[in-house]
Amino acid sequence: MVHEKRVVDEVSGWLRFYDDGSVDRTWTGPPEVKFMSESVPSHHHFVDGVATADVTINNVSDLRVRIYLPEKNLDDPDKFPVVLHFHGGGFCISRADWFMYYNMYTRLARSTRAIFVSVYLRLAPENKLPDACDDGFEALLWLSSLARAESHEWWLNQHADFSRVFLIGDSSGGNIVHEVAARAGHVDLSPMKLSGAIPIHPGFVRSKRSRSELEQPESPFLTLDMVDKFLSFALPVNCTKDHPITCPMGQSAAPMEGLKLPPVLLCLAENDLIWDTEMEYYEAMKKAKKEVELLISPGMGHSFYLNKIAVDLDPNTSAQTTCLIQGIGEFIKKH
Repeated sequence: MVHEKRVVDEVSGWLRFYDDGSVDRTWTGPPEVKFMSESVPSHHHFVDGVATADVTINNVSDLRVRIYLPEKNLDDPDKFPVVLHFHGGGFCISRADWFMYYNMYTRLARSTRAIFVSVYLRLAPENKLPDACDDGFEALLWLSSLARAESHEWWLNQHADFSRVFLIGDSSGGNIVHEVAARAGHVDLSPMKLSGAIPIHPGFVRSKRSRSELEQPESPFLTLDMVDKFLSFALPVNCTKDHPITCPMGQSAAPMEGLKLPPVLLCLAENDLIWDTEMEYYEAMKKAKKEVELLISPGMGHSFYLNKIAVDLDPNTSAQTTCLIQGIGEFIKKH
């Protein structure tokens, strides 16, 4: 008799978790938005000023990254700064080659005149935290090995300025930005220099619901069910949202004062469901006398800039996305 798999939990549209431990991430929501979660093949030729390549950085674990290389302009410097990217998805869904990231990060590479390197992170519940953070840190160490000529990747060795490396991450990727930056403070990365960190709408939460979680409207990219379900899948067994990765400003985390962090640009959306806890992180950073600045997108919701439909159709979303890209570019140029 063939056993039929049974769904034991799910996040509507995004993920189904079965009783045999398997996971199905086939998109089952509205078909008109399915294109945003479809993979975009890499292309070594320049398309709209950006070429892409998928590179394996660990042959044992098959850890890979996607490189976004901007086409050289006459007024560009010899080398481009490098921005290491961690995608969002509540640690449970999405990939570095999804269209929503391809669309945004090709645009960022063109605008900021920087090479973006996006990590194919391991996903929960098959790979619980801190696995995704370990992948992010391993990618940073790989960049360091390239800077020391211990490894070789032609595009980066030819075009990268390893004295200006930044971290950037969307949503749960913003959590990984903080964790990787904190780990980097304990190692010698030279001659590479970690020049800055850019968490965008980071998934900083705590066990007790914040006021904004109770009062702010939910968005297509973040609902309370998504927060609760994804983190229940991702966090280690018997851990709560007060875990240091999801609540780095909480009592269970290492004191901010003791962390060696690069300058931080914290990008927030005014109508984000988790605005209050993101601001708690900002206040904790300020109290610890860390170099942190805010870039706020007024009237916007969580990860609004990844929603190509809204960016194309709504002039305000388009304008706020442009402002966000410009702010990120100014931060990179400054550091």
